[in-house]
Amino acid sequence: MALTRNQVEHVARLARLSLSEAEKETYTEQLSRILEHVESMNRLDTSNVPPTYQAVALQNVLRADQPHQSLDRDKLLAQAPDHEAGCVKVPKITEG
Repeated sequence: MALTRNQVEHVARLARLSLSEAEKETYTEQLSRILEHVESMNRLDTSNVPPTYQAVALQNVLRADQPHQSLDRDKLLAQAPDHEAGCVKVPKITEG
């Protein structure tokens, strides 16, 4: 299915795109090739192909949760530039 230049201009207007003459020519050719490729895929017989819900096998990418000793608070606070009441004090980053 070949697109016409008028169709490309119409789509550009809908997308609120300002295209140069060279871009209109380029997109007319490129979009026509894309639609021809989709058309060729639509002609394939997929009647014996089961639906694919997940193309890649799912797997948990998180590590197993293992309890371990946490950081020593006094050592952590000793390395912090500023602390107060047992907490690390950071500069305010929000306004108001």
